[in-house]
Amino acid sequence: MKNHINKILPAIILLCVVYGCKKYEQFPVDKITANYVFDPRDSAGANAQSFLYGIYAIVPNGNNRVGSDYLDAASDDAVSSQTGTAQVTLMSTNAATSQSFPSTENPWEGTNPTGTPNSFWAGIRSANEFINNIGVVPVKGTLPNGVGTRWVWQSEARFLRAYFYFELVKRYGGVPLLGNKVYNVNDAITVPRSSFSDCITYIVNELNAVKDSLITAPLAISSDNFRITKGAALALKARVLLYAASPLFNGGNIDAANPLTGYTSYDINRWTLAANAARDVISLGTYQLDTSYRDIFLTQNNLERIMIRPGGNSISVETYNGPVGFQAASAVGNTSPTQELVNSFPMQNGLAITDPSSGFNPSDPYAVNSTPKRDPRLAWTILYNGHTWLNTSVQTYEGGQSKPDVNTQQTVTGYYMRKFMGLFENTTTYSSHSSDWVVFRYAEVLLTLAEAENEAAGSPPADCYAQLYALRKRAGIDPGAGITYGVPQNMSTAEMRAFIQNEWRIEFAFEEHRYFDIKRWKLAQTLMNQPRTGVSIVKTGSNLTFNPINVLSTTFTTKQYFHPIPYNEILKDPNLKQNPGW
Repeated sequence: MKNHINKILPAIILLCVVYGCKKYEQFPVDKITANYVFDPRDSAGANAQSFLYGIYAIVPNGNNRVGSDYLDAASDDAVSSQTGTAQVTLMSTNAATSQSFPSTENPWEGTNPTGTPNSFWAGIRSANEFINNIGVVPVKGTLPNGVGTRWVWQSEARFLRAYFYFELVKRYGGVPLLGNKVYNVNDAITVPRSSFSDCITYIVNELNAVKDSLITAPLAISSDNFRITKGAALALKARVLLYAASPLFNGGNIDAANPLTGYTSYDINRWTLAANAARDVISLGTYQLDTSYRDIFLTQNNLERIMIRPGGNSISVETYNGPVGFQAASAVGNTSPTQELVNSFPMQNGLAITDPSSGFNPSDPYAVNSTPKRDPRLAWTILYNGHTWLNTSVQTYEGGQSKPDVNTQQTVTGYYMRKFMGLFENTTTYSSHSSDWVVFRYAEVLLTLAEAENEAAGSPPADCYAQLYALRKRAGIDPGAGITYGVPQNMSTAEMRAFIQNEWRIEFAFEEHRYFDIKRWKLAQTLMNQPRTGVSIVKTGSNLTFNPINVLSTTFTTKQYFHPIPYNEILKDPNLKQNPGW
């Protein structure tokens, strides 16, 4: 697929340089003026639309985004296989500083590989430029509710601005709120950080303001299927409110009296607000779970997708992450999922592998040859020893085809990532397929509702169980005698909380949730201060022995709950207050 973002991005790089910089444009701004982009004679709004698509292009594609690794490799779900010191490893071992924080996970002042500014501040500045000027462009056309096209575009820009603000807030806490102000090259910018509470209120108010002036459903034509919809606005609102209700920000502030790092008191009603926001998405009746878990990421325009970042057709995911050792399909296996992630997947009967009744077989842990099988999501997420791939079996035992133990990059945990890849189990080589990055999908809305309802109620309500049943049914978990899909009944709030957290983990592995989830739940200091583990498989004849191994000692201190404000920015603006511990 060739989407508009991919088509026009090279053409608008120059525009992004001019209008996308936060405060230090190097290109002479008089070469391309706002009058050219926002032309009162252009009824088609071609230049303005290209400028808007340039703002869309700043939404990140998460595939191997952080120094060629997935962000999840900075959590307890994976480690980098790269032979040098990977950026995610700097993050997970507390080796990053405010002066040397990994550039590809530094959205405060980031640039893309071409040197073009693509930080979220660049996106906010460009959105403000668009919002302030689109009114002069006489674009024709209206939505069925009478909203003119140019105001639809303006609402899309306001959504993107809200999205960029939230991506900053969930990393840094409260950030400067600039309103519609566009700063010029010579402006002395000394804007203090707004409180976390004010940032959340601003973002939610923006989403409420624009939701009814956006298209109501994703456009069927593939070239425009990335456009922001009412559903996307409501889904972002639900995510924002879920984070705001979570322990890190709601009653668990790491600096109790500091309004920049969260609320200064707990309010259970914040969970109710998150639950209601999730219900608003469900009430649209626009979205549903795809019948196939694998197809969410491969089939365009499926009804589970709420917002995507187009990725075009490629085999880049396979090239970066596929298992090594296949001559017809070169790959470098950057991502090594951990044993902790593998163990979190239950059996197909829905029972955890630690449950004596589950039927888990330690001598055939992936149930390659035995029954019951594992949760089908395991095989769509992880490549393990004996997994069918490229018309053969993956060999991750010591000395096997995909773990040759020679001087080459390979898995360090005994596992490779399989998620997002094409259907290559029974082919002999890779072929291009859709690689869109799914920003929001309907399953998130269901889990948001379940988590928020569990915390808001005195005990888990029936509707909380219903969302888990729906997700597990789609996953292929057996319904069981009580049609409960292995979900334990009559759980306490704490038991349900732990169950939902595990469901987040396995449903959304490698989708840039886990790294932030263990932070917002305030579990990172427990989970990340123990070694990451894998498996060393020894083959003797036809027998396999599975030996647990430690692969990385990770470290997490209180300060790591937030990214540091970049040291350069602190020097530029004395009104910026650094995050605690940095």
